[in-house]
Amino acid sequence: MTNKPLEIYLHIPFCVRKCAYCDFLSGSANGETMLRYTAALCQEIQLRKSEYQGRRISSIFFGGGTPSALPLGCIELLLKTITGRMELSPDCEITLEMNPGTAVKEKLAEYKKAGVNRLSIGLQSTNDEELCTLGRIHTYRQFQDTYETAREVGFANINVDLISAVPGQTKASFLDSLRKITQLTKPPEHISVYSLIIEEGTPFYQLYQDKPALFLSEEEDRDLYHETKALLNTFGYDRYEISNYAKPGFACRHNMGYWNRAEYLGFGIGAASLYKESRFFNSDILEDYLENPVGVRSTPEVLSKKDQMSEFMFLGLRLCKGVSKSEFQRIFGTTIRNVFEEAISKSIREKLMLETRDSFMLTDYGLDVSNYVMSRFLL
Repeated sequence: MTNKPLEIYLHIPFCVRKCAYCDFLSGSANGETMLRYTAALCQEIQLRKSEYQGRRISSIFFGGGTPSALPLGCIELLLKTITGRMELSPDCEITLEMNPGTAVKEKLAEYKKAGVNRLSIGLQSTNDEELCTLGRIHTYRQFQDTYETAREVGFANINVDLISAVPGQTKASFLDSLRKITQLTKPPEHISVYSLIIEEGTPFYQLYQDKPALFLSEEEDRDLYHETKALLNTFGYDRYEISNYAKPGFACRHNMGYWNRAEYLGFGIGAASLYKESRFFNSDILEDYLENPVGVRSTPEVLSKKDQMSEFMFLGLRLCKGVSKSEFQRIFGTTIRNVFEEAISKSIREKLMLETRDSFMLTDYGLDVSNYVMSRFLL
């Protein structure tokens, strides 16, 4: 068995109703389709044994879509299929994304018993008008009920998602949502804060592409991120990544693996994998996957050394601690400055980046314009 960790991602593409802003691979389906999909996932896991055999699994992530939309028993079956074939680390982090209103107490108890040890709840706002604007199916009261039940059945590691820059949202209303979450009885261990992006092809794009007055300006949105950081710091949350805050010891291990380029295998439609320096994807066509779950993979793209070095930089710079000079040299046999001198020097001069003894990291200003900075590291 190799000591190099391997992460597992399972894509659950089903929702009760697709949100108006969402451009993820997801949609509604009946119970029969969900059961067929669960069976196909189990089959894919079984037939891809050679890829994970001999590896120790450090994290498992059920993403979507809404994994909690699956019928009772499906998550338990999937985890039994995994644990019966894979070697899990003793401290393996097992995360399940869920939406309020889709997981009654019986389901939450099933998840806990099956081995899920981290929940990620898609709240998005404590303001019911904003939830309606987003097309969410729940109210804040339903979130509170779900959250309290999750604590009651024993979950001790919970993330809550919030969205800023909702149409019509004010800075005050967003900060009110933030304060309410930090003041819950036993507040969440982790909070993710995302600024809404209007993606082409979504209903939101049709509704709001020509209505900038309904949104915070770029400067207001940036100020809000700074106020978010300050407020959460007062409640013991550290910002460890562009959009993520955690109490000590509760950073999301699975996502940390992505940003540090850990190997991962993705199962389900549209799922991506990074395996032995190759990237590949499953087809996003549901019926093809249901008929042949191991026959829908794209041809692996073998990453060149330049590709790997670029990924090391633009993924690692998402982390507030930055990228490690010594780790880069260990992996690639050269220094970061030898490869990226121009991009680094320019970013430091412009106060977008700073250098410490063993790292390069983005400044607060650099994090504000992170996509602009990271684009400099494409080779």
